[in-house]
Amino acid sequence: MSTGRFERRDLADFLRRHRGRLTPAAVGLSPSGSRRTAGLRREEVAQLTGMSVDYYVRLEQGRSPHPSQQMLRALARTLRLTDDEHDHLFRLAGHEPPARTGASAHVRPGVLLVLDRLDDCAAFVASDTGVTLAQNRLAALLIGDMATRTGPATSALWRWFCDPAERKRYPAADHEHQSRVRVADFRMTWGRRRSDADVRHLLADLHANSPEFARMWADHEVAARHEDHKRLVHPAIGTIGLRCEVLLQPDDGQQLVLLTAAPGSEDQEKLDLLRVIGDQTGSDQADIRR
Repeated sequence: MSTGRFERRDLADFLRRHRGRLTPAAVGLSPSGSRRTAGLRREEVAQLTGMSVDYYVRLEQGRSPHPSQQMLRALARTLRLTDDEHDHLFRLAGHEPPARTGASAHVRPGVLLVLDRLDDCAAFVASDTGVTLAQNRLAALLIGDMATRTGPATSALWRWFCDPAERKRYPAADHEHQSRVRVADFRMTWGRRRSDADVRHLLADLHANSPEFARMWADHEVAARHEDHKRLVHPAIGTIGLRCEVLLQPDDGQQLVLLTAAPGSEDQEKLDLLRVIGDQTGSDQADIRR
């Protein structure tokens, strides 16, 4: 919901200037061709943000429709905005900046830089309710482009218990373990933020739609995920075993998740193959959306 005046001209100038100060290398892109001016191209910003080039051009020309908060969050990540710049972007677009209490949906520029530099493992940033906030190229190839999710399905926890298709990514023998790990981890989130609306709504939705979740929640198991071993089923490379390392950012309510394979292993060969397949299918055009 918009709460202020939409400053189209100022927003356009803000976007142009911040696009101009970024290099392709700063956002994980390989430089291509000669550039008449410094900074990212408009089509590169559109690609990374997950919007059409035409829409982004209209934003920079001050003739766009009112951008949504979801679109503004994506732009803030693409342009590597600080917290203050993020809030200013929202105000220029006529929106009240999200409150700083609870979990933050804004991924800090330094964390995004880490994602860009991790090209030999799948990595993503998720909220403490399982919403993917940013992911690197290999993560998008491995688990799909999470930027396309909307509504309750943005939460991996909700998808696991309420969308049968989500479990096809894991061998059936691992489902029980994955369910318990996810419930125990969410119990930690609930303990910290049980008064926050997003946590209360997700908990109520899970109870209403998943008897399995309700049963496991009643067991009152609690444990933060720091490391785990996952087996994922990918349609192109088959089953792959990965070490899952979770680096917590408690102040933001976020997690940096790294999926790595043992060096020299068959699983590492599969990851390398997936990267090559992505190149051959032209996935660079659309598989990274922040």
